[in-house]
Amino acid sequence: MRPGSGPSNAITRRGFLKGLLATALAAIVFSLYGFFIEPALRLRVRRWRIRPPRWTGGPLKIALVADLHMGEPYMSLARLRRIVARTNALGADIVLILGDLEAGHRFVTRKVTMEDTASELAKLGAPLGVWAILGNHDWWHDRAAQARGGGPNRIAGLLRAAGVPVLQNDAVRLGEGTAAGPFWLAGLDDQLAIGVGDMVFRGLDDLPGTLGKLTDDAPAILLAHEPDIFPKVPDRIALTFSGHTHGGQVRLFGWSPWVPSAYGNRFAYGHVREGDRDLIVSGGIGCSIVPVRLGMVPEITLVEIAA
Repeated sequence: MRPGSGPSNAITRRGFLKGLLATALAAIVFSLYGFFIEPALRLRVRRWRIRPPRWTGGPLKIALVADLHMGEPYMSLARLRRIVARTNALGADIVLILGDLEAGHRFVTRKVTMEDTASELAKLGAPLGVWAILGNHDWWHDRAAQARGGGPNRIAGLLRAAGVPVLQNDAVRLGEGTAAGPFWLAGLDDQLAIGVGDMVFRGLDDLPGTLGKLTDDAPAILLAHEPDIFPKVPDRIALTFSGHTHGGQVRLFGWSPWVPSAYGNRFAYGHVREGDRDLIVSGGIGCSIVPVRLGMVPEITLVEIAA
């Protein structure tokens, strides 16, 4: 028998080939899951129960729908109908839409119109209403608004026409006569709304002006599509809700390798408390740039404020 031709080498070759095959299969499964199963087929309800130090009202249940990024094959109109039905079944006191309705990637095989999207979102329902803010993609896909350097915004108009009010640097007082008691709901316009150069954007948000519309000391909730505003939010705001990050889309062991935020993982996902201020960042539902999700299952976010 020649050196190197014994059974041990044959076993080694067989082991190597089996390992190579296993690695190839794992890569296929990984790609299938991350690029289709998780982003296109899965949906969960992520629940948070919190007691913000600045909340002086009663209990309140809030459903958040963020970052739909409509467009087939990942976000079809049929899937949106299922999301709307599941959100309504949660029995929330109020439903909040946190912006970015249009697809933010180039892998759309068939567009879903914003008219149809607004019509479906209008089927959401809650005792204290359904309220929306705009995200960066809601501005970026509006070429006329980009050319003007500002509003009116097309998607905001479609939502309002369908019966969904949109808060753009505005605030409303809600909850009178309910268990939660009166509170303010304030919504900022987007912080990255208007392109002014190569990856340089001008925001249309006005935090001081928005806060100036709170005319009494009832507790206040702030809606801000991007969470990067949070360090500037004063203690006057009991709770801030944001989307935009998608939890990084890939999130393993509580960490995301890339987050569209100047603060990285600090505001990537979930409940953040800094001092007496609370922030919840929804992982959202759709995808941006690349249609992949891994460890960041698309979610409807349900927040229960405890009295």
